[in-house]
Amino acid sequence: MEFTEAYKQTGPCCFSPNARYIAVAVDYRLMIRDTLSFKVVQLFSCLDKISYIEWALDSEYILCGLYKRPMIQAWSLTQPEWTCKIDEGPAGIAYARWSPDSRHILTTSEFQLRLTVWSLVNTACVHVQWPKHGSKGVSFTKDGKFAAICTRRDCKDYINLLSCHSWEIMGVFAVDTLDMTDIQWSPDDSAIVIWDSPLEYKVLIYSPDGRCLFKYQAYESGLGVKSVSWSPCGQFLAVGSYDQMLRVLNHLTWKTFAEFMHLSTVRAPCCAAVFKEVDEPLQLDMSGLCLDDDFMGGSDAPGGHFKVRYEVMEVPITFPFQKPPADKPNPKQGIGLLSWSNDSHYICTRNDSMPTALWIWDIRHLELAAILVQKDPIRAAAWDPISTRLVLCTGSSHLYMWTPSGAYCVSNPLPQFSITDLKWNSDGSCLLLKDKESFCCAAVPLLPESSDYSSDE
Repeated sequence: MEFTEAYKQTGPCCFSPNARYIAVAVDYRLMIRDTLSFKVVQLFSCLDKISYIEWALDSEYILCGLYKRPMIQAWSLTQPEWTCKIDEGPAGIAYARWSPDSRHILTTSEFQLRLTVWSLVNTACVHVQWPKHGSKGVSFTKDGKFAAICTRRDCKDYINLLSCHSWEIMGVFAVDTLDMTDIQWSPDDSAIVIWDSPLEYKVLIYSPDGRCLFKYQAYESGLGVKSVSWSPCGQFLAVGSYDQMLRVLNHLTWKTFAEFMHLSTVRAPCCAAVFKEVDEPLQLDMSGLCLDDDFMGGSDAPGGHFKVRYEVMEVPITFPFQKPPADKPNPKQGIGLLSWSNDSHYICTRNDSMPTALWIWDIRHLELAAILVQKDPIRAAAWDPISTRLVLCTGSSHLYMWTPSGAYCVSNPLPQFSITDLKWNSDGSCLLLKDKESFCCAAVPLLPESSDYSSDE
């Protein structure tokens, strides 16, 4: 892998959907860099510090959220002189997002008073009253024709279906939730999944016309659903719960066909490979050097140079387990990270009670494929959008990768660069790596048909 030099950033950074550009927030400036040369191709100055950026799907426009104002500014890469500013006045702006046609911006006001659809074509706007959430509760169909928006009125949750062409309300129906958390269209646009707050275990599948197709409740007592994700193929729905279990439903009968437990101790029989991150001191051959006693006496500096590798462990193995305090809200337990591979064959999970372990499940064989045990808690994990390859980071200077062929570690050559977040570009050729105040990119080689990676590569 090849790494670029480090560049300054003070906020969000992201690739454009066409993988040609990188948008970087540096205080109140928005820099657009070319992905290949890393030269600045556009520089826009906003009215305040940039809190949030999002590309339009056609990669022609980009919006910046200035939530301290609060205000939205949008820019065009093809027409640098074109400007757009959205200000909701006293209502404020809590969040903004693009519509699938890249010509409308949806903003949610403070206190969820209303959701507004702003047109960049004719400056018209449409209001939806009482949206349920600020940054959540809005989902678009894959073909971009319809939007489902969660609303709440009279202490009851509703789904509003809007046409993304005219932005007219096509239908409204009530849902059987106490306090709806979020909503997602299925990848084939045939169903909508919604789930209740952690206080009530309830996952509901609705058709677009408002019929409840299935109601799933794994248990009644205890905290409920923590994460939900459709597989890219649309055939599976994964539900991560606070009881530290991953359940997978099929799209034909909506029944559970797999339940995966995250135990603190893994025992035989277990076919999974367990990779543990270990430090290995660099062995320096100093036999040919002649050092005096004064130098040797002052060379006892703490620490030293280490390289990191994965060591394959035998079962049984016990992972570090953190019991959450009973007197604090939002306990760090349950399946907090949940992500499918691009081919829907694998799914990776992190049980927040064991934050240093990443579990990789094989959906084809309904078994545990691998466990990656890190020294530090896992910050982020992302699948290659093209190949079956998983990359994760832990806040150290290393990248960690897994493929069905094995796992390996990659050291970042940049000094004092701790990888706290990472993102793939859409063609799987490049990774964006973030530190606290800088970022860099790494060129990732294409995955060969069959590869045997050594654990100390």
